[in-house]
Amino acid sequence: MFILLVEDKMKKKDFLKISNKKYKSRLIVGTGKYKNFEECAKCVKLSGAEIVTVAVRRVNIQDKKKPILMDYINPKKITYLPNTAGCFTSSEALRTLRLAREIGGWKLVKLEVLGDKKTLFPDMIETLKSTEVLSKEGFEVMVYCNDDPLMAKRLENVGAVAIMPLAAPIGSGLGILNKVNIKIIRSQTKLPLIIDAGLGQSSDAAIAMELGCDGVLINTAIARAKNPLKMAEAMKFSVLAGRYSYLAGRIQTIDFGRRSTTNKGII
Repeated sequence: MFILLVEDKMKKKDFLKISNKKYKSRLIVGTGKYKNFEECAKCVKLSGAEIVTVAVRRVNIQDKKKPILMDYINPKKITYLPNTAGCFTSSEALRTLRLAREIGGWKLVKLEVLGDKKTLFPDMIETLKSTEVLSKEGFEVMVYCNDDPLMAKRLENVGAVAIMPLAAPIGSGLGILNKVNIKIIRSQTKLPLIIDAGLGQSSDAAIAMELGCDGVLINTAIARAKNPLKMAEAMKFSVLAGRYSYLAGRIQTIDFGRRSTTNKGII
């Protein structure tokens, strides 16, 4: 009951704002790696997410006999965020997102340009170049990037609408490996800061929010969990708890113990 009351209170006052749109949920969910679309849709509902990422290059637009994501997740109720998963060059990413705009009219997009097939780390040179081009073409670009504060600032300067640093390699489940860099990025940008990639369990999501991130994007940690439905709901509440903790303001850390009461009045 307490969690539900806190959730209701947060929704009324606290929003994730990306570009000119507000969202009640700070959890973004990916739509890949699920057993089927039905499981994906159930997880999205349990997570409370209002944004889902969609890999444009993997969308079925030819075989009308096969189900499509839109049959299960209504794009009029949930914001679709087309992404460039699987792109390794700027030209591939640009072509993919231009196609997404032609197909669905999408301007809000997620850009990721990968550097190699083994680590799946972002190629930041190609990413920076693509961000600048897309911004000039009127796209609202949310950018998957490494956790380099200098590069994050450059992305902001060329027109990104959200910075999305990895916590750890995509799909690794290692959690946030460099909290210091995330804190630095948080301190220097007014853009939405969303952790993207590498989270493995709900506590990772809470930590991200306690660091001051505006949201988290989670796919593998939910879709590949032993029970995706339970994990989706766990992520929902962890994001909420982490955000609430951040707004409450943690105590200052010290090197020694500190009494919770004074010596005054002791019998």
